[in-house]
This record gives sequence, structure tokens and C-alpha cells, in this order.
Amino acid sequence: MFKKSRPLQSKSEIILRNIVVVAMVAFFIVFLIIPIGIAFAGSFHEWNPLSGTYKFLGLENYKQVFTSKLFGKSMFNTVIFSVVVIVFRVGLGLGIAYAIYSTLIKHKSFFRAVYYMPVVTPMVAVAFVWKFMYNPQIGTINKIFGLDINWLMNPKTALIAVIIMTIWKDFGYAVVMYMAGLYSLPADVMEAAQVDGASGWQKFRYITLPLLKPMTLFVVITSIISYIQAYVQILIMTEGGPGTSTYLASYIIYDEAFVKYNFGYASALSFVLFVITAVLTVLSFKVSGKEE
Repeated sequence: MFKKSRPLQSKSEIILRNIVVVAMVAFFIVFLIIPIGIAFAGSFHEWNPLSGTYKFLGLENYKQVFTSKLFGKSMFNTVIFSVVVIVFRVGLGLGIAYAIYSTLIKHKSFFRAVYYMPVVTPMVAVAFVWKFMYNPQIGTINKIFGLDINWLMNPKTALIAVIIMTIWKDFGYAVVMYMAGLYSLPADVMEAAQVDGASGWQKFRYITLPLLKPMTLFVVITSIISYIQAYVQILIMTEGGPGTSTYLASYIIYDEAFVKYNFGYASALSFVLFVITAVLTVLSFKVSGKEE
């Protein structure tokens, strides 16, 4: 047996490769490992950069996290926010993608672009526009539907308003992903079902949906990671109010770090949220593996 010959590399290629590898490792250490290490160490301290305070507290910050009513409220809000947005993101995304995929719709590329435009629009811009639309005096939402609701200043409607905006902005992502999944379905399976006399609903229920399970799991996993970290729309539209009705977990981290300058407690919150996100992601991958 002859060994496969390796392509010869010049000294310049080897040097360039080594430089790239060293640069990547250095970037990884300087901009990822070291900041994470500093933040983790800070989570065990009373840490205020403005006053120069850096006092060791042990696990006090973590105890405060798990005994904080505000953190519990924010996690409850985060769960409600994430579940509702993900359900609508997946449902609307799949439904619209299937409608565009059907033979009844022409100019498919145009519709894909239209539905994806809000996704690539910066969240800050979208949040400001929707905040104006929710204005009780001059906003278009109340005028269009004939309502008299102060959406963002009412504890019962503020989170609902943020959820509606987030669904509108993000469901186009699921549309594009499901479109890709639909176009990758095996044509021979669909043709066999057609020959066997399967109805449109039967093909969708027993063939399309099962074959799209990997795509659905991918959309759900990426959505979980994204929405646990959501805070921009809260910052722009409600600042956590009225009261604590729209506090999300990530918004507390922002508030503690950059408003109250309590970096130690904010670091502890960050690592708790990191663990929760990691656990949910691993569970999702396990479910995905079982489905496969």
C-alpha cells in the first residue's frame, strides 16, 4: 500500500499559516477568555468601577440572585415572552413559507425579500417606530383598530405590546428557513404520495411536517438563545416598566451594570443566565438527537 503524498508547502505558506493560527489564538484569549475570566472573578466581588470598589463577597451576589423577587419576576416574564414569540414565529413562519412554496404564489423571491426585510432592520429603529405607533394620542395602532389603550404605560398590555412588535420583526427569519427546508424536500416522496391519492392536507401532515422537524428544532434552538438575551426592545420601548411588568432577565443585567454600576451583581446575573441558556440548549440538542 502506498501512502498518500501530502502536497509540498513552501516556507512562506507555513509561516503564513502559523501567523494566522497564532493571531486567532491571541484574539480568542484577549477578547474572549480574559474578559470572561475578569467577569467571573468580579461576580464574587462588590465591584463598582466609578468608586473603585472591589471587595470580595464570596457567593453573596449569587445568593442575592436566587433570592431576588425582581429576578424571579424577570425570569417569569422572559419565559412568557420567549414561549409566545417562538410559537408565533414558528407557526407564522411555517404557514407563510408553505403558502409561498405552493404553486398559487408567483414572484416567490419578492415575497421572501419582503418578509425578511424586518429581520435585517436594526432592532433599535424598529423599536422606536413601534413605540411611536403605540402612542395613545398620535399612534396608528389605536387609530386603525378604533382603540383607546395606553399600550406601553399599562402593566397589563406593555409586555403584550413588546411581544407583538418582536413577532412582527422576527417571524420572517422562520419564513426563509422553512422555505429552504421545503425546497430541499425529496421530490420522489411527494410524487409517490400524489400517485397514492394523498390529499394536500395528508401530504402536509404526514410527509412535510415530519421532514421539516430538523428545521423546526433549529429555529426553536436559535430562538431560545436569542430571546433569553433580549433587552434592546425593552430598553427602547418601556425601560422595564411600568413598574416591573416588562423586566426581562437580560434587561436586569443592563440595568445593574450600566445604570446602577453594580458590576459584581450584574456579572453574577450574567453567569446564572449563561448556565440557564446552556442547559436549555443542551436539552434542545438532546431532543433533536432523539428525533433524528
